[in-house]
Amino acid sequence: MTFSPLELTLLLLGSAVLGVVAFRMMHLPPMLGYLTVGILIGPHALGLAEQSETTHGLAEFGVVFLMFSIGLEFSLPKLKAMRAIVFGLGLAQVVLTIVATMIFGWAMATQLPPQLHISWQASFALGGALAMSSTAIVSKMLTERLELESEHGRKIIGILLFQDLAVVPLLILIPSLGERPDALAETLGWAALKAVVVLALLFAVGHKVTRGWFTIVVKRRSQELFMLNLLLVVMAAAWITERAGLSLALGAFVAGMLISETEYKHQVEEDIKPFRDVLLGLFFITIGMLLNLQLVLANWWLVLLLLCAPVLLKFALIAGLAKLFGSSDGVSMRIGLALAQAGEFGFVLLNLASGHNLMDAYIVQVVLASMVLSMLVAPFIIAQSDKIVMKFSSNEWMMQSLQLTRIASRTMSTNKHVIVCGFGRSGQRLATLLAEEKIDYHALDMDPERVQEAQSAGANVSYGDAGRRESLVAAGIYRASAVVISYADTPSALRVLHQVNELTPALPVIVRSHDDTDLDRLKAAGAAEVVPEVMEGSLMLASHALVMLGVPLRRVVHRVQAAREERYASLRGYFPGVNDADEDSEQEERLHSVTLTGSAGCVGRELGSIDVAGCGAEVASIRRGKGGLEVSPDTMLQAGDVVVLRGAADAVNRAEQRLLR
Repeated sequence: MTFSPLELTLLLLGSAVLGVVAFRMMHLPPMLGYLTVGILIGPHALGLAEQSETTHGLAEFGVVFLMFSIGLEFSLPKLKAMRAIVFGLGLAQVVLTIVATMIFGWAMATQLPPQLHISWQASFALGGALAMSSTAIVSKMLTERLELESEHGRKIIGILLFQDLAVVPLLILIPSLGERPDALAETLGWAALKAVVVLALLFAVGHKVTRGWFTIVVKRRSQELFMLNLLLVVMAAAWITERAGLSLALGAFVAGMLISETEYKHQVEEDIKPFRDVLLGLFFITIGMLLNLQLVLANWWLVLLLLCAPVLLKFALIAGLAKLFGSSDGVSMRIGLALAQAGEFGFVLLNLASGHNLMDAYIVQVVLASMVLSMLVAPFIIAQSDKIVMKFSSNEWMMQSLQLTRIASRTMSTNKHVIVCGFGRSGQRLATLLAEEKIDYHALDMDPERVQEAQSAGANVSYGDAGRRESLVAAGIYRASAVVISYADTPSALRVLHQVNELTPALPVIVRSHDDTDLDRLKAAGAAEVVPEVMEGSLMLASHALVMLGVPLRRVVHRVQAAREERYASLRGYFPGVNDADEDSEQEERLHSVTLTGSAGCVGRELGSIDVAGCGAEVASIRRGKGGLEVSPDTMLQAGDVVVLRGAADAVNRAEQRLLR
């Protein structure tokens, strides 16, 4: 089926929306939705779309912005701090995976028919593709499981960093491998020379030029100009490397590294995110379109072999290397399980190898299918990693028992103490105040370095997950007087609340949250008090302002107490502005003013008969003229009244329609 560029773009965007919605509902990464959509609409399934210059261009731009984002993460201080993991464990993993794949390819070549012979160049490219793991899937799962700061979490992120960095030389090497064997050495040497010259020029001149030029642009105080300049810098750097015979993605990566050293890094990260996510999604759709389902089903045994063999190989290789670099059995297995799957850059490299005719189309298809399947099963493997490690690692039981014993030994003599979940800045300040009041406490935290430093300084803190029943019991929850969750993470807080309610339902739990969005949800889960930091910050700001304006301190304290007693009802919701559009959650309460005209359907009717609550919203206030009216079901609405609605965006919109129709 032939589409115009506009029709094809609309088809890709519409399919992407449906795919992401479906996979979000199943709590799976959007990337898998893009791949599935590409498979379904591709020429080998429904046949709605085919590879074309339009899809190829969109895919290439997606890779450009992905590499730019990766470049933003590669600050020299960060690499220096993690150099042992990144350039030790990460380097060993990538190199050994490529070597193992080349050996496997050589062995398989003796068993395959001559037309499917795998050259060493193809094995090298395939090894580079299989060495990659999915940064998007793994980092998302680690964040949700609160394991980013754990020992295995840090090592996983370090390996992922090197994998991303290794893509840069692979982008240069793989196209060169497609040259004639007798000209290969010359081609590689020439490519390396061009890369060194271009990169040296970009880095030598780029730092000063980038910082100076961005300063000039920022002083114009125009968000539109900042965005245009950002796109110009990314595309210009990509153009420079392409003109030098290198890849577009390499230039974008360098541009990201240059900007990462400036003070504008964080603003750039936020501004580039929409472009990166949309174009990268379209790239994954085009990858899915390459998959020939009929060929895969006809060779299911080979796909299954190429799914199991690389996953098991990477697991064994990474777990073994982690053990060699000093990790325990449990940590090593967790690292291997998290990184055993294929990654997004694997598709980039496989596509590049296919485009330079390094591999037969048949091999590309079965490898592509196995990589997609490995990413589909990755979230489930990571979710079950604790159970898998417990089952197969005899030392893990001992390590966890030792950890719980250490916690119990520190809390055995305490009674009526406070269990502090999380020992970040808020947790440490709370601990200081508790200690000054001679109130015992014991904190649980998942950052081993923080725990070690704090213990050395005399703090009562242990390494442990407050979301686990065993950790809470070891911390003496049956003897505790209260539990305080000092970090603002609702899913984690709900997990802790569930465990506390199972163990000691009467024990009060105080929870910190970012704002009032999840206040009712946390209260329903058993929280005795919820402290929304945005609300409390507003109260403190108002308190200081009122006192400085001469309002008696007693009246100020009374107002603050009243606001807390009514659970911040008078403070909930706000009028959003243009600058709030990106950061505002659709479920967050906002205020919206509706002016009633003479044609409004609610004019002349009582407020109670309109059923605004049925829309999920409520009437916060009603203004008539210069005064306000009491909000009650008997209030008769008139033309000219201003009704202030409060609720989530959709609820407020429905309530407004009900008032006006």
